[in-house]
Amino acid sequence: MASCRACDLRVLVVIACGLVTIIILALGIWMTVITVQKGSLASSSTIPIDFCRNGGTWENGRCVCPDLWKGRRCTIANFCENSTYESFTFDRIPVGKYGSSHQRCDKDTLNAGNPMATRLCNITKYGVIVLQNVTIGNCNENLETLAKQIDNISSQSLNISNEAQILTSDAKRLTPDNVTSATRVVGQIFNTSRNASSEAKAVAVATVSQLLEAKEDVFQSAAAATDYDDTFATLIEQMEIYSTSLGNESVVEPNVAVQSVAFSSEGTEQSKNVRFSVKKGTSDSLTSGSTVVETNVDALNPDIETELQILLQTSKSDTKSCGFVVYQKNKLFQSKTFKTKSDFSQKIISSKTDKNGDQGTSVNIVFNPRYDSKEFQLYSYACVYWSFSKKDWDTNGCHKIRATDGLLYCHCNHTTNFAVLMSFEKKYKYPESLNILSSVGCALSITGLALTIVFQIVTRNIRKTSVTWVLVSLCISMLIFNLLFVFGIENSNKNLKKDGNNTIQVDPDANEMLTQDIYDVRNPTCTVVAALLHYFLLVTFTWTGLSAAQLYFLLIRTMKPLPQYFILFISLIGWGVPAVVVAMTLGIIFSQNGSQWELNYRQEEICWLAVSGNNGLITSPLLWSFIIPITIILINNIVIFIIIIVKVIWKTNLNLTSTKKVSSLKKVLSTLSISVVFGITWILAYFMLIGNEDVRIVFNYMFCLLNTTQGLQIFILYTVRTKIFQNKASEVLKSLSLSTGRVKLKPSVTTMRLRVRMYNMLRSLPTLSERFRLLEPSVIMEETTLSESDQANPSI
Repeated sequence: MASCRACDLRVLVVIACGLVTIIILALGIWMTVITVQKGSLASSSTIPIDFCRNGGTWENGRCVCPDLWKGRRCTIANFCENSTYESFTFDRIPVGKYGSSHQRCDKDTLNAGNPMATRLCNITKYGVIVLQNVTIGNCNENLETLAKQIDNISSQSLNISNEAQILTSDAKRLTPDNVTSATRVVGQIFNTSRNASSEAKAVAVATVSQLLEAKEDVFQSAAAATDYDDTFATLIEQMEIYSTSLGNESVVEPNVAVQSVAFSSEGTEQSKNVRFSVKKGTSDSLTSGSTVVETNVDALNPDIETELQILLQTSKSDTKSCGFVVYQKNKLFQSKTFKTKSDFSQKIISSKTDKNGDQGTSVNIVFNPRYDSKEFQLYSYACVYWSFSKKDWDTNGCHKIRATDGLLYCHCNHTTNFAVLMSFEKKYKYPESLNILSSVGCALSITGLALTIVFQIVTRNIRKTSVTWVLVSLCISMLIFNLLFVFGIENSNKNLKKDGNNTIQVDPDANEMLTQDIYDVRNPTCTVVAALLHYFLLVTFTWTGLSAAQLYFLLIRTMKPLPQYFILFISLIGWGVPAVVVAMTLGIIFSQNGSQWELNYRQEEICWLAVSGNNGLITSPLLWSFIIPITIILINNIVIFIIIIVKVIWKTNLNLTSTKKVSSLKKVLSTLSISVVFGITWILAYFMLIGNEDVRIVFNYMFCLLNTTQGLQIFILYTVRTKIFQNKASEVLKSLSLSTGRVKLKPSVTTMRLRVRMYNMLRSLPTLSERFRLLEPSVIMEETTLSESDQANPSI
C-alpha cells in the first residue's frame, strides 16, 4: 500500500512537470509565430527604400541628397564629369567645390601625399555647370611654411591664398597644426591692413569652407593649443569686417556664405532694416540660390523653406553698409561650457555694420532647427552670441521671443556672431513589459529556487551526498537576480508623462546658458538596479564555475581530498571577484565621463549594461565586464562537463553487476542535472547574434524558455527527485487529506485488490521496470566513491 501511494505521487509529479513544460513550450512557439507575423506586417507597410535615388536619404518629409545630386528624388546631376588637364586627372567634382587631382606630391617633398592641383566646378547665373581652370600647387610648400610668409601677403596674396586652398582641399588629411596654420593664413588675408586682392579673399572663403570639413576632434585638439583663441578669434573678426566690403555682392561656398548690403544715400534719417534669409536646399551644402537679401522690411517673415533668417535694424544715419556671414558648422566656435554629443550642425549667423558700436542696432533672428525627429525631440534652447572677451558663448543682451509655429525666435540688442544652442531629448524606444513566457518562467524559477534553498538547508544533516554550500550559494544569487529582473529591469522613465514636445516643462522665456546638446532624464534607481543585476549575474556564473570545479575534484579526483580551506576559498571567489569587477567598471566609466557617466554604464531603455560605448561595442561595459568573463567561465564549464560525461556518467564499468547498471534514461537525467548547474544553456545567447531576424527570434525564445526556467529545473532535478522530498511531500499530502476530511470512505476491497494486482503486473514487466525507478533518489554515479568523499568532507 505504501509503495503504491509513493508510485502515485511520483506519477503525479511527472504529470505536473510535463504539463508545465508543455505549457511553456506552447507559449514560446505562440510568441514566436506572433512576432514573426508582426515583423512581416510592419515591413510591408514601410515606405519604399528606393524613393530617394543615388544615395539620398529620407529626412523630415524630403530627400536629402549627397553633394553630387539634387532634385526632389536626387536624380538631377550636380557635378562636373571626370576631366583631364595636361597630366592631371580629376574625378567627379560637386558643384561649388574644388576637386583634388589624382596626382600627389612625392614622398621626398615637403608636401608629400597632398594633391598637386585642384579644380573648381562652378555654375553660372544661367544654371550652366562649368569647370574652371586648374590651379597647380607647390609640393615644397606646406601650411606651416605658408604661415611664416604672412608679411608677404600684400604682394603675393593670390598665390598664398591658392596654396592654402590646395593644401586644405583634402580635409581628411588635416591635422590640428594644419588647421591652426591655415586659420592664421586666411585670417591675415582678410585683414584689411594686408591689402590682399579681392580674388585672394574669395579663394580664402573657399579655404574656410574646406576647413570646416575637417573632423570635430581635429578642431578640439587645435582648440587645446595655447594660441588657439587669438588665431580663431582673428579669423572670425576679420570675416565680419570682410562681409561689409562686398557692395551688394555675395560669396557662397558649401559651408560658408558671405553677403554684403550697401545702403543708398537716400532716406538717411530713417531706420535701415535688412532681412537676410537662408533657404533649405536638397543637400546640407549652401549654394548660390540659398541666400536671399531684402531691404526696407519691418519684420521677420519665415516660410516653409526658411532655414535661418535674421532682421538687422539700425537707426544710425551714417551707416553705409552691413554684412552677414553664415557658417554651416560651428567648428570655429569651440565652446568650453557647451558640449556636443550629437552630429547635428549648429549654424552660426553673423551680422555687422560698417560703423563701430552697437548703439541703435538690434537683430531679430529665427532658426528652423534641423535634426532627426524620429530619434530626438527639442527639449530647450538658448539665444546666444560669441563673446570675444569670454571666448565662449554668452546670453547677455539676448532673449527669446515666444512663438507657436515651431520655429525658434531670438532678439539681441547688438551685432556679432549669433547662434541658437539647442538641447535635445532622445526618443528612447522603451520595450514592453515582460511577456507571458518570461513572467511565467521567472515566477516558476523564483518559487523553485526558494524551495530548493529551504530544502537544502533544512535537510542538510540527513543527506550524505550533498553539495549544500555551493548549490545554496548558486540558488541564492540566481534567486536575487530573478527578483531584480522581474521587479527592476524596466526603467521607470518610460512612465513619465509627456507634455507636448518636452518630457519636463521648461520655462520658455528663460534664456539660460546650456551645457550640453543631449538632455537625459536621470534615474539613479535604474543605475543601482543595473549594477545589482550586473553583480548577481556575475555571481551566478562564478558559482556555476565553482560548482564545476568542485564536481571535478569529487568525481575525477576521488581519491584525493579537497584542498584545505576549500569552502572559504571558493566563497571569497564566488562573492568577492564579481564585486571587484563591478566596482572597477563603475570606477573607470565615472573617471572617463564625469557627471554624465550613467548612460555610459547602462542603457536608458532598460536597467542593464550599455551595449555600445563611445567607440562602439569594443569599448562597452557589456563586452569587457560581462561577455568576456562569462565566456571564459562557460568555456571552463563546458570542458569539465565533457570530461565528467565521458569519464564518469557514460563510461561503462564491466565490474558492476547487472543489478547495479544504470539505465540510459537515468544517465540522461544525470547529464541534464549537471548541464543545468553548469549553465550550459547560456550558449544560446551567442546564437542570438545571428543576422537573420527569423532565426534570431527562434533562438531568443529558446534562450528565454531554458534560462528563465533554470531555477525550476534545479528544483526538479535536485529537490523533487530526492527520496527525502518525496517522502515529506507524501506525508504532507496525507496529513492535508486527513485534516480536511476529504478521505472519509475507504475504497471497496474489490477495487483495492484490482489496483494491487495491476500494480504488481506492471512491476513484473521488465520493459517498464526502469520507468518506475526514474524518480527514485539517485546520486550522479552510485558506482563511484562519492559518498565516501562527501563523508570525508561533511562541511561541503
